[in-house]
Amino acid sequence: MKKHNFSAGPAILPQEVLQKAAEAVKELDGIGLSLIEISHRSKEFIAIMDEAQSLVLELLGLQNKGYRVLFLQGGASMQFLMVAQNLLENKAGYLNTGTWSTKALKEAKLFGEALEVASSKAENFNHIPKQYTLSPDLDYFHITTNNTIFGTQIKTLPETTIPLVADMSSDIFSKPFPYDQLALFYAGAQKNMGPAGTTLVVVKEDILGKVSRTIPSMLDYRVHIDKESMFNTPPVFAVYTSLLNLRWIKAQGGLTQIGKRNEEKAQLLYAEIDRNPCFVGFAAAEDRSWMNVTFNLKDPDQGAAFDALWTAAGISGLKGHRSVGGYRASIYNALSLDSIHTLIACMQDFEKQS
Repeated sequence: MKKHNFSAGPAILPQEVLQKAAEAVKELDGIGLSLIEISHRSKEFIAIMDEAQSLVLELLGLQNKGYRVLFLQGGASMQFLMVAQNLLENKAGYLNTGTWSTKALKEAKLFGEALEVASSKAENFNHIPKQYTLSPDLDYFHITTNNTIFGTQIKTLPETTIPLVADMSSDIFSKPFPYDQLALFYAGAQKNMGPAGTTLVVVKEDILGKVSRTIPSMLDYRVHIDKESMFNTPPVFAVYTSLLNLRWIKAQGGLTQIGKRNEEKAQLLYAEIDRNPCFVGFAAAEDRSWMNVTFNLKDPDQGAAFDALWTAAGISGLKGHRSVGGYRASIYNALSLDSIHTLIACMQDFEKQS
């Protein structure tokens, strides 16, 4: 039985994407070779990379706006330091909304003055800080649009002329968004885009080349741009599978239709959490994530009984992160409404038993 996959990542992908990726591992498009044994310099893989980069810009509405697309390695964690190494000359600001922004801030401090502009740490990151002032002399302002662990999400970008940099690892391609207001954004593939192994970076090229430090080649965005993401051997399987998923997103109607579906899933689940007397949501209502729904039992001692219900229903990956406890339903693009209804049925059955 195929399980209902609520894992936070590596996360659920559409079945047709998994099927086509599996077929390509055996043989890519009838060429007599596996995807994972062809040269990354071959015309077949160059076509894959070109289409993936082009489709990213198309889906995000960024064609002809000065953006370049990179497929790199090292995960979002590598971007924590690459961003600062390429952009931080004097001073940068960071909005601290969770574990990953905390780590990004730590790395940035290795390269210059990195300021924590605001933080919700005192409340265990259960909301997005909104009352803060940005110094006009910042080189950039870094945000994390969706906080996977705590289940909060930035719904409106700050109004500023300072270049905005965003970690979008867990809500990239999940809905229409003013991507053109960002100077640089990045995302580990393993949430909403593809398998673990590649990281998407979209950067406005005119913000680069302004720091005085010497940047090692592997960490220099300009080097990777010049080599079309193939300065070193790229992760061919992860890039190809991401391309398949991007094609799937386009076939679903793009971000507009994907966003409508994700909103419907989130509203159904939050409505049940708010209605059901056995549960309580973790994140502040105005900042609730459409991607990671965090909630707790009002009586934690009943955890074993609820766990037995959802496990028997074929649900996987529902346990919350240790920082929050309770439960976390990650409802990424490929998760069906059927999985949402299955979880809600478990919650309602638990209510009847309590």
